[in-house]
Amino acid sequence: MPEGPSIVIAKEEMTVFIGKKIIEANGNAKIDIDRIEDKVLTDVKSWGKHLLLCFDDFTIRIHFLLFGSYLVNESKSTAIRLGLVFKNGYINFYAASVKILEGNADAHYDWSADVMNDGWNSAAALKKLSDNKQELICDVLLDQDIFSGVGNIIKNEVLFRTKVNPTSIVGKIPSKKIKEVVEQARIYSFDFLKWKKEYQLKKQWLVHTKKDCVQCGKALVKEYTGKKKRRSFFCTTCQKLYV
Repeated sequence: MPEGPSIVIAKEEMTVFIGKKIIEANGNAKIDIDRIEDKVLTDVKSWGKHLLLCFDDFTIRIHFLLFGSYLVNESKSTAIRLGLVFKNGYINFYAASVKILEGNADAHYDWSADVMNDGWNSAAALKKLSDNKQELICDVLLDQDIFSGVGNIIKNEVLFRTKVNPTSIVGKIPSKKIKEVVEQARIYSFDFLKWKKEYQLKKQWLVHTKKDCVQCGKALVKEYTGKKKRRSFFCTTCQKLYV
């Protein structure tokens, strides 16, 4: 599943179509395809793992789920979920969830929860964490209402950077350390974006999918943690467990 930085890259690729009219729409998405034709794309936004194609009175929300993808000015043999043709090019979406949201996107999204948005509010994230003191840190980092855009890679790398065991209880983690986790969730997301654009992302991973700790050399633990049962890679020596 693409994480927030990958959706930002998709958004940036599609900005060339802002202000352009859709001359043809196609695909097997269960939406009113005819409604889209002849409409002008007014903006392209992202919120966490959602790509948002904005029009005057509605927004098309694209969620790539586990296997979704897109191509700009290219095609592949897979069935098109949604295809949009403009005079200056086209976009094809595959195996994604497509939904129409009525009205302005601002009515549907809390931009302050998106770690990559200019409106990101770290104080609001800290307040939400204080309301979830009994949860595991590995779960709350993946909670899109708190850290929109953070996925499993970012979760693992942030917890390694901040030296926190993923099965730590939020309320047991010192406030200074919690603030560090919140801060790094945003910082690492922008590092992710930079490395992804440079095709260096996997080379920069310190713990995700790795076998040995780069700091102490001991074997890392791979475990499916939390309510979400997502893969966590961590060092029991370097990452402290707060319980």
